[in-house]
Amino acid sequence: MKTWKLAPPADHFEQIAQAALAEGPQRIEGAAEQAVVVVAESEWKRLNAPTSSFGRLLADCPLDDELLPPRRTARVLQDPAA
Repeated sequence: MKTWKLAPPADHFEQIAQAALAEGPQRIEGAAEQAVVVVAESEWKRLNAPTSSFGRLLADCPLDDELLPPRRTARVLQDPAA
């Protein structure tokens, strides 16, 4: 990731934007070690896309029944007091 100095950013804004589109994120350093990162909109959308929960991911997993181990019948526990 290339780092640019904040002053004067307007002079290099077009270069920064083109570099973000062609090369990836571009870091702009400011005063007091503060920085911002310029990214392409497509990258921003990819990073902020909603994600499924782990449970939803497992539920949606396309498993073939042939790949699963054979099922056994459930055991019924007997009440020892009965």
